[in-house]
Amino acid sequence: MSEQRDIKEIIVQLTLVEKASLCSGADTWHTKGIERLGIPSVMVTDGPHGLRKQQASADHLGLFNSVPATCFPSAAGVASSWNRELIERMGRALGQECQAENVAVLLGPGTNIKRSPLCGRNFEYFSEDPYLSAEMAAHHILGVQSEGVGTSLKHFAANNQEHRRMTSDSVIDERTLREIYLASFEGAVKKAQPWTVMCAYNKVNGEFASENEKLLTDVLKQEWNHDGFVVSDWGAVNKRAAALSAGLELEMPSSYGAGEQQIIEAVQQGTLPEEKLDNAVERLLRIIFRSVDERKPDTIVNYDAHHQLAREIARESMVLLKNDDSVLPLSRGGKIAVIGEFAKQPRYQGSGSSQIKPTRIDDLIEELVQSAGAGTEIVYAQGYALNQELADEKLTEEALAIAAEASAVVFVAGLPSSYESEGFDRKHLRMPANQIALIEAVTAVQPNLAVVLCNGAPVEMPWLDKAKAVLEAYLGGQALGGALADVLLGNANPSGKLAETFPVQLSDNPSYLFFPGEGDRVEYREGLFVGYRYYDKKRLQPLFPFGHGLSYTTFTYSNLRVDNTSITDEDTVSVQVDVTNSGAVAGQEIVQLYVRDVSSRVIRPEKELKGFSKVELAPGETKTVKMVLDKRSFAYYDVEACDWIVESGEFKLLVGRSSSDIVLEEEITVRAVHPFRRTFDRNSTLGDLNEAEGGKEIVDKLIAQLPFAAALKGEHEAMVRAFLDQMPLRGMTSFSSGAITEKDIADILATLSGPDTTLNLGGN
Repeated sequence: MSEQRDIKEIIVQLTLVEKASLCSGADTWHTKGIERLGIPSVMVTDGPHGLRKQQASADHLGLFNSVPATCFPSAAGVASSWNRELIERMGRALGQECQAENVAVLLGPGTNIKRSPLCGRNFEYFSEDPYLSAEMAAHHILGVQSEGVGTSLKHFAANNQEHRRMTSDSVIDERTLREIYLASFEGAVKKAQPWTVMCAYNKVNGEFASENEKLLTDVLKQEWNHDGFVVSDWGAVNKRAAALSAGLELEMPSSYGAGEQQIIEAVQQGTLPEEKLDNAVERLLRIIFRSVDERKPDTIVNYDAHHQLAREIARESMVLLKNDDSVLPLSRGGKIAVIGEFAKQPRYQGSGSSQIKPTRIDDLIEELVQSAGAGTEIVYAQGYALNQELADEKLTEEALAIAAEASAVVFVAGLPSSYESEGFDRKHLRMPANQIALIEAVTAVQPNLAVVLCNGAPVEMPWLDKAKAVLEAYLGGQALGGALADVLLGNANPSGKLAETFPVQLSDNPSYLFFPGEGDRVEYREGLFVGYRYYDKKRLQPLFPFGHGLSYTTFTYSNLRVDNTSITDEDTVSVQVDVTNSGAVAGQEIVQLYVRDVSSRVIRPEKELKGFSKVELAPGETKTVKMVLDKRSFAYYDVEACDWIVESGEFKLLVGRSSSDIVLEEEITVRAVHPFRRTFDRNSTLGDLNEAEGGKEIVDKLIAQLPFAAALKGEHEAMVRAFLDQMPLRGMTSFSSGAITEKDIADILATLSGPDTTLNLGGN
């Protein structure tokens, strides 16, 4: 029941010591309460794909036991579903389980960008693309918070590796920071308003995220209008008073008085205005009281229903990477061999702070036997040992024996937890050697091989040409076994598509030369070109492109249309396309919409994802998919303007099955209503001036006064024009032999800065 409280009046009654105490945790998982004023202590806990509530011994690394909870697929898989409604349903289930355990805030989701496939925590993040990441995060948040439980969007910002994550410095140019690494947070904050945002351990451009006022206050609170509070990652605070001043309200876990004392002393010494402390406390109390008001103490969780939801999500998260000769779905009748210790000891979640104690775990073999029916024989061989790299001769022989006698083989492979985890990054993209060797050996005796991958991030596949089918299952949660049986036997049609690029080899990755940095300095030298943006620009063929995913049916696209082919940057444009299931079974297709700036004065990616829609179709059925684009769909971040700018000009709208399979396109014209007015000075070039309204006329007059102007019509025209295009205004006095004076240059600059002269980026 919601209560009316005057939070400002409560703050007036707090002592300085009490205010400071509220800004630090009571222990590992609880905030501090003040009984005399009715301020309760509330619980916050991990994690993004399942509740990890610890009852006795507490830690933030997933070492000690926790209460049973539904373990849903991790973010890497969920993002591959591209299903907003499904992740929102998952969020609601998470919220219900939190309510049942009296948890006020669930620490997730993580929306850091997948800069490198080596990041040990990539399983916990959504995508390499900021738009897809933001959409998935937003709907996760909306789902959880619809149940009266808060979320903590993390890790803000530029936490893209585990190596030295507590001290490293992410050095990123402003445009890249805005367009890639902040955009995944921005979209989620604006769309879903998470109750809390968790700051990262690392520095961003030389300043700890916990003390970065630009990020925590200027951007998050003022630009994006976040109305919740910022909590530190556990142990991320460097200097407590500086962090609070920058906009970090809650330090976790408890610093056992140290942080509070620093705040008290800073206020007493006048280095921290008490008004800032009051503002921090107000933000904290607003969320704490909200959690109390939305408490549902009588919540009873239907864990069986949540398990079935986890199974549904796992099915939709799987990506059919390859399916030669339609080897999948498996034919019933005959013998199916299942090989791999992962089939019996599934890796269904990642290690670290998000590690869940599941309510139950599906057994793949049992699920296959049950689903296949009496006419199909399911046989199993371990094949390899998870605790070693070397092949075991006896296990290999057993596996090859059943493979040779079967009609098809399902080889369950992937990465052991020792290969990828929170706390460390991978050194390579290879699978264990014993798995690779056995896959290749099996293909020598059985051509109908389907490889199932259980991993949190891309792997190299030197055996790819020898396997007929590859199904990427990621870390599919506690219902992974049942979901795999559904997909392998055709009871469900795979509909996932990759939310990240799979490179052929590690050296193809754009961050390869700079990851994980030198010492604490991590330079993001690849800039904007993360994931498919890089592969597009380089014309480099990946192993599997962003957005790729096959189906047991086929889809055709037709009749792409827009409601207006000429718009301003203040308008929206509706994009529609017809999609037909041209195959024999029901299925779901993910329609992807990319935008390309045809002609830009700045370096831009070849195309960027700006819309998507997942549609379910019966055989022969056609549906119209609609997506809407707005200003941000066409904009880039201009560092000089400190704003998002649209260049007037032509844009292509590209509709496809993946980032590398574009099937339809349409061109539209976008006009900037308020084009950015650039600043010119003596170092501006004639080429710069040419871009200003009225600038070409000025440049033509300047050139006419040069003694070598006649050369513009001779054999050296190309060279002279290039020379002049790059000449700064300050050089005109010398090259005109004094005909153009310093006063002339000053007059030109004044004219270009006048109220009637603007720079129209990209033309009319």
